[in-house]
Amino acid sequence: MFPIGFYILAFAGGALLSASSLPFWRCCCKRMGLMDMPGHRKLHGSPVPLAGGLAVITGLAVPILFAFLWVWLGSLPESFAHVVSYGLSNRGWQLAAILVGAIAMLAIGMLDDSRDLSPKWKLLGQVVIALAVAASGIRVTMFVDSDIFSYIVTVLWILTVTNAVNFQDNMNGLCPGLGIICGWFFAWHAGLEGQYLVASLAFLFSGALFGFLPFNFPKGGVFLGDGGSHVVGFLLSVLAVLPDFYSNASPYKWLLITPLLVLFIPLADLISVIVIRCRLSQPVWVGDNNHFSHRLVRAGHPKTRAVLLLLLVSAVTGAVTLFL
Repeated sequence: MFPIGFYILAFAGGALLSASSLPFWRCCCKRMGLMDMPGHRKLHGSPVPLAGGLAVITGLAVPILFAFLWVWLGSLPESFAHVVSYGLSNRGWQLAAILVGAIAMLAIGMLDDSRDLSPKWKLLGQVVIALAVAASGIRVTMFVDSDIFSYIVTVLWILTVTNAVNFQDNMNGLCPGLGIICGWFFAWHAGLEGQYLVASLAFLFSGALFGFLPFNFPKGGVFLGDGGSHVVGFLLSVLAVLPDFYSNASPYKWLLITPLLVLFIPLADLISVIVIRCRLSQPVWVGDNNHFSHRLVRAGHPKTRAVLLLLLVSAVTGAVTLFL
């Protein structure tokens, strides 16, 4: 039986590292000029540091690197050592690919924040990262025995979820809140299937976002920025693939809809805004104020309530998966 204490340690460690590193990264962003400036479609009246992604990566990367070091030195507690060593031996390269991919996504987003990257270059970078992840063995197969098919579907999935979650970084607390909720449900499903390393990674990710959330919601003292939202979207796309929703214990192929339900809000919002932009003959990559959160505000809800309503819907659709 895997000790529940390791899950608690992963969540708490990610939260503590993320929160404690944020003041440092905020100062760095101010010195580097990595700030979100007031302007079109932006309601804040003064520049805000884009330090959230750096803090989240800190909360994620430091524990992973320490876990590798502890296993290598053989100094993990005996109650953890067997399971962690087994997980790393079977999925160590995949975990390394995920971490490197997350850092690369952060770099792409930060370049976009600072230099306003062309959409084609940003998409190219995302494709390269997605291909690297697929090459590590993290792939969507959809019961089709074809490597080419699995590569194509995996890349499309990672691109879709990454950009769908990136679109949710439009109101304080929405993107990190969705990341916490969705990450928690993926952790829960992985834990139920006995995939302890995957569950620990998901709890670590949720904890890193939880440590950042108080600095962002509701007042918005620090933003995730494109870098942070890319990290959140990328990790959710990968965490949706890692758990075995279809197995001998759960032999129903329709259980593959689980990630779609967990990620219902970002995916539904992505489809909605694409339809609206196509109807208005606008490029789908150009931002607007037609996301679910904006429409709730136009309907008369305060921004904080609009965010909480969307998080509640996400929690409900995610909870449905626990009864499937």
